[in-house]
Amino acid sequence: MRTDEKLTQLRALMKEKAFYAYIIPSDDFHSSEYVGRYFKAREYMSGFTGSAGTLVVLPDKAALWTDGRYFLQAGEQLKGSTIELMRSGQPDVPKIEEYLYENLPDKAVIGFDGRTVTKRFLETIREKTDGKQITFDGSKDLVNRIWTDRPPLSKEQVWELDVKYAGRSRAQKIREVREKMQEEKADQLLVTALDEIAWLFNLRGGDIAYTPVFLSYLLLTKEQITLFVHREIFSAQLLEKLGQEGVTIRPYEEIGQAVGSMPAGTKVWLDSGAVNYRLTESVPETVEILDQESPIVLMKAVKSPEEMEHMRAAHVKDGVAVTRFIHWLKTSVSRGPVTEVGAARKLETFRSQMEGYLEPSFSSIIAYGPHGAIVHYAPTQESDVEMKAESFCLADVGGHYQDGTTDITRTIALGELTEEEKRYYTAVLRGNLTLSAAKFVEGVSGQNLDVLARTPLWEMGMDYNHGTGHGVGYILGVHEGPQRFHWRTAPGTKSVPLEEGMIVSDEPGLYLEGRFGIRLENLVLCRRGEKNEYGQFLYLEPLTMVPFDREAILPELMSEKELAWLNAYHQKVYETLSPCLEEEERGWLREMTARIE
Repeated sequence: MRTDEKLTQLRALMKEKAFYAYIIPSDDFHSSEYVGRYFKAREYMSGFTGSAGTLVVLPDKAALWTDGRYFLQAGEQLKGSTIELMRSGQPDVPKIEEYLYENLPDKAVIGFDGRTVTKRFLETIREKTDGKQITFDGSKDLVNRIWTDRPPLSKEQVWELDVKYAGRSRAQKIREVREKMQEEKADQLLVTALDEIAWLFNLRGGDIAYTPVFLSYLLLTKEQITLFVHREIFSAQLLEKLGQEGVTIRPYEEIGQAVGSMPAGTKVWLDSGAVNYRLTESVPETVEILDQESPIVLMKAVKSPEEMEHMRAAHVKDGVAVTRFIHWLKTSVSRGPVTEVGAARKLETFRSQMEGYLEPSFSSIIAYGPHGAIVHYAPTQESDVEMKAESFCLADVGGHYQDGTTDITRTIALGELTEEEKRYYTAVLRGNLTLSAAKFVEGVSGQNLDVLARTPLWEMGMDYNHGTGHGVGYILGVHEGPQRFHWRTAPGTKSVPLEEGMIVSDEPGLYLEGRFGIRLENLVLCRRGEKNEYGQFLYLEPLTMVPFDREAILPELMSEKELAWLNAYHQKVYETLSPCLEEEERGWLREMTARIE
């Protein structure tokens, strides 16, 4: 069915329900960044496949908002539809609430599936449309009536992460959470974020591609631990083990009933920016709501010593696989046909040879030439192209290992580059190195440091339209908060200080539409350094162990400090990886990491 036909059907249902507007976000019932097949309603209705976006449908028009990562992709995928692309954050582009204010008549009803939006999101709309007497109706999933072959809810098997990898047992983590609850005088904690539940219980699943989590809700009190899940995803052995630890299993669908039955006079801790609207509204009026971020968010972001050590091991394994891939690509592209899809498969072959490898942490971005300018491009059979011995290939790839999660980007020179291409590559590299070498006092946030990565490009009058870095989970989501490198603070978020144990990506980029893209990404681990009369200092330890492409570097544009950092990094890469490589690969790596004067 074509997009315009789907919108016609939706508008007929909207008229039936007296909805003037209908909102379709990208979220599942848990505010997940990436979602399972059942939840891809926005993708189904619009044809846009990116992970972030919100579709708003009115009687006579429709619009889709997405961020800078997806401007090019969305522009292509929305061609031929009647959906207007709204480039979020750009000048003269209205926010969703502003768009609705301009287009809604007084006393209009806005419809949506209340399980897929948050109360906090709706409050921004209510505040902006104040005076128009707008009402909300989150009781109708209209897309479900149109999507006749909708996939079922996923129910993949759950597996247990050994405590030697997690560092702390379930009991220890739950005890720490309860201590936080006691500090806030909260009787109950409602958790709906899938990665928080998976982390807390040292369990992993398979209900979302590339993100090993399982559909679940958690209601934690001082005495009880109740997990709302599909019971069949657990083995009998694991069910018995959880039962012995005091965990009660209830059906996934009963969470609404449980929330609606909270005892009067109690206090529940929930985050209205994460918990869906329908659940938030189900809390009885007699129950006090403590509306703030879940305590698990920060606990999960600060890696344990065991997690840190295992993450280092994962990056060595991944470094071997990616380095082998780069060597293979550079030597193969001039010998015969190599396509983007073929290269992605080859990388997966190299990764699968590593001990403890589980799966990719996201869909591999192997983008040749102009495709590199599409920030979140993923090669398909339809978009696949053959790579030539010229220009760049941007490879943004990551993996889940038993030891941890990786995310790395290298832009690879496939042949002789122009002076311009080298100049741009060197500017992006300088940004990456300058941020990696940062030394800063405790209390500094990623927002404070973002300028370090952007300065070389700003000096050239250029920039990139995405954050410089995101947190990374431990065999969980490859994108994790609350820490990040970005000079902008997203609505509903706050800038948090960096702490020892936090992992963040360092990935400046440059994208020239129709020509090429350059992005260079290392994961860095925040560590404590010296402490003196000026305070506790922190620094960033590179986890990623893969060489940068010296064939794309103009050393004369780099400072002595930048070259010294690069040479030291390359020396460490060679010493770490060379024992794991074949003779030819080792020789190539020696040349790639040779000292640059």
